[in-house]
Amino acid sequence: MAKRRDLLKAGAMAVASTPAIFGGAALPRMAQAQLCRPEGIRSPLTEPDSPPVRNYTEPLYIPPAMQPVDPATLTPPPDPNRHQRFDEFQPAKHYVQRFTEGLWNYHPDLSRLNPLNAVFGGFGSIAWMMNGATPGETLVARYGEPVFVRRYNDLPSTENAYMPIGLPYTSTHLHNAHTASESDGYPMDFFAPGEYWDYHYAMMYARNDPREALASLWYHDHMVDFTSTNVYAGLSAMAIFYDDLDTGDENDPNPEALRLPGTYGKYDNYLILHDVRFDQNGNPAYNVFDTDGHLGDLITVNRKVTPYMEVEPRKYRFRIVDGGPSRLYELVLSDGAEMIVIASDGNLLEEPVASKSLVMGPANRHDVIIDFSRYRPGDTINMLNIMEQINGQGPTGRRLEGPDRMPVMQFRIKPLEGPDNSRIPDFLRALPPINLNEVVAEREWVFDHDMGLWTVNHEFFDPTRIDASPQQGTAEIWTFRNAGSSWAHPVHVHFEEFQVLEWNGRPATGVLRSRKDVAMLGPNDVCKAFYRFDDFLGRFPIHCHNNVHEDNAMMKRFDIVPNKGGHHGGDSKWRR
Repeated sequence: MAKRRDLLKAGAMAVASTPAIFGGAALPRMAQAQLCRPEGIRSPLTEPDSPPVRNYTEPLYIPPAMQPVDPATLTPPPDPNRHQRFDEFQPAKHYVQRFTEGLWNYHPDLSRLNPLNAVFGGFGSIAWMMNGATPGETLVARYGEPVFVRRYNDLPSTENAYMPIGLPYTSTHLHNAHTASESDGYPMDFFAPGEYWDYHYAMMYARNDPREALASLWYHDHMVDFTSTNVYAGLSAMAIFYDDLDTGDENDPNPEALRLPGTYGKYDNYLILHDVRFDQNGNPAYNVFDTDGHLGDLITVNRKVTPYMEVEPRKYRFRIVDGGPSRLYELVLSDGAEMIVIASDGNLLEEPVASKSLVMGPANRHDVIIDFSRYRPGDTINMLNIMEQINGQGPTGRRLEGPDRMPVMQFRIKPLEGPDNSRIPDFLRALPPINLNEVVAEREWVFDHDMGLWTVNHEFFDPTRIDASPQQGTAEIWTFRNAGSSWAHPVHVHFEEFQVLEWNGRPATGVLRSRKDVAMLGPNDVCKAFYRFDDFLGRFPIHCHNNVHEDNAMMKRFDIVPNKGGHHGGDSKWRR
């Protein structure tokens, strides 16, 4: 199989050198803003049907927790001057990650087709990995214990990469941690093969308010113009934040602890969904010229194609993530059983919500509890997607039925191994109050599609332009408006969570009554949200989390700036 350098020679017309606004580096840059194709048209040359695979034959991969390293082994040592409030939040744990290219066994039926097995001396599909796996290891952290992560880019150079898509420059976003700008994974904060970037996570509640806690996060590549392809290539993983309320221990003697199903990797698990299309060699296939969005025809869970998981007849907590790039889901259990939703976008709800289906778009997360005690050992239950979607713009509005439902994964009931001491509390975590008297400004962000191009407020992303400058210590009302009548936009704002004031002119109900970081806008939807801006200064993006739209300029920049009234929060500790 040809290396990337051979493919680049053949496709030189598709790339251009990076403009000066990107630092003037001579990086290949795929042509942006191609016209969207008419609905329903596919190119069989670039969007092949995946080879056939057997469903529910591969066990679910459960990524291990990241293991700390001795900070004395970090050379050079961390530089406090590169991070806001580093001295105030000195790291309690240090980690190292290396990004590499190699083989990942999505499914044996695909892996055995790959001629690269001989090149790499392994068995799998070509992948970009973190510490040798995709998803990467799970960052299991706790509020009050700051974290430092050094990430090395050990990917091959562009011309030597076997991965036919993406760009081996990377910026890692811990979505949506309350993190300083320089550690947020801003799209322009990328580092090249042979370089590293240090990330400092203060592990503080926003505004020091426990009601602002996040529970379920994920981290992924955020390279400008190449987020979709780099994540598709394998650069995504999960994170879990615990605290004294949501402790991860179902046997916690603390009377204030929720005692939700616990122990990461046993009764508390992540399920990150990526839909992937594979070529006839069993490697991921992707059409970079389709700017509507990319749809795979096989659903992977933790980068395994339609896997199975053995579960006991008891309660489990699943943190489900739509990893994109463009597919929306409505997830159901094959027997129509209810799931108990306890969190949305990583934020615990005030009260659990029972639902027979989960609707989610790219970057949405739902924490659910599934009680398997209703089943007996030997039973099987499938998770299925029933949302029809035929192109990257968004769903059709129809539900899939019968054999057209897309298999996601299977649960296999095994004998109970011990008592289930977990519980589903009637009340989870109080929401922080909304004080509209704090509001100092209102802004509107219109997501549209003009003359074949994706826009926000009728403009394309320019990383040198500051589109909003909220002041630290203030609150604002932001309105997200989808001006399109036939596409969906999952709108994501970095750094701060929002609370929905109105959705299409009505007060929020159900799962929308929570803190969120993705507003899943359907055609013509309007979301009015309440934001506070605190604790750190710097630049952050607003973008559509259909990453194909994002990569084609559907993004804005906002900067949190010092408060003119004299409130500076923690910015005095930021030494450049």
